[in-house]
Amino acid sequence: MRHASRLSLAALCLAAVLAALAACGGTAGNTGTDLPDASVADGDAGQSPDSGASDSGVAVPLPGFGAITGECGVLDTELTDTASHLVLNQIDFGTNPYDASDFSLLTPGGQKVMSDTNAGGSSIPSEAFAVELLARCELATLLKSEMEIGYANPAGKRTDELMEIDGLKIGVSVTRAMSFPRTSPYTVAQAQTLLEKKLQGVLDSTTNVAAADKWRKQILVVIADEQRHSDAIQSAYQAVSATLRADTVVLVTVSQGADDFLY
Repeated sequence: MRHASRLSLAALCLAAVLAALAACGGTAGNTGTDLPDASVADGDAGQSPDSGASDSGVAVPLPGFGAITGECGVLDTELTDTASHLVLNQIDFGTNPYDASDFSLLTPGGQKVMSDTNAGGSSIPSEAFAVELLARCELATLLKSEMEIGYANPAGKRTDELMEIDGLKIGVSVTRAMSFPRTSPYTVAQAQTLLEKKLQGVLDSTTNVAAADKWRKQILVVIADEQRHSDAIQSAYQAVSATLRADTVVLVTVSQGADDFLY
């Protein structure tokens, strides 16, 4: 009798526990399923791992011509500290190369650079898309194109664009990492030669710029023809002296898809 009473009491207790769980809308096996998902609660739902948000809360990259992936919306204290920084991303044009019919898809800054003359050469498309990358990822605005920037010595070293990011004047220099012919190997030594030349130019143009256009920092945008070119640039970057790297941000962007117009 005492054993049967204990069984009855246990059954009553179990029934009470199950009734309490049912009243709470769950069971021991699925408690917590009604809580909001963390990815929704933190405001990042629907964003890919490569997307981000600017300081103003705007989702980046902004829409435009070419799909941008990789590091985007990452420049903050990097624009005001005294260290060098390396940023890596990609832009994919799919099967649609840029032509005049796509002009309206560019940002105002990209349109201006594409329409303006520069200091010579065939680099206008790469310079315009450097502006596109910074406008769409860092919410940068173009202040002056290459021939509008003032210099103490007009015949001295120049940079390609003057932009504004987070209220700061930023100089932007652009180069391309590519082989010629384009199928040829691209060595770390070639990449280092390119970086050292362009980074020295950054330092020289910073010294030469007129007081009215003086920038806080420079960004060197490297448009890389293939991932192997980006890899070589990344290896070479580590070998470049700290004096040359100074406080420059180096942004390496691999172009993908129908990108012949850049080269």
